[in-house]
Amino acid sequence: MCSACGFPATEGHWSEAGAADAHQRLRARFIRARKLNEVLRNYGLSAYDDGQTPGIQIADRTGQVILARDLGEVWIAAEKLVGKAIDPLDPRFMAR
Repeated sequence: MCSACGFPATEGHWSEAGAADAHQRLRARFIRARKLNEVLRNYGLSAYDDGQTPGIQIADRTGQVILARDLGEVWIAAEKLVGKAIDPLDPRFMAR
């Protein structure tokens, strides 16, 4: 269990599949956070992964933060922060 956030340690997430070692898994987490930011900034949100905390921090512009355990919880957290449904596949917000 993480002493900072209270989340139990996880085995990894399917989005990190193919990572052969810890270095590659960490790199995958940072790439995932960068991609999440491309989508979430359209809703006034940001994603942060420090590589140590078992989860992704989702924050709004006021500084409110929700810690999501995995990619699935990111969208739940984002919807709570903006107060409406979020479609990560909305073509208006797809990265170019």
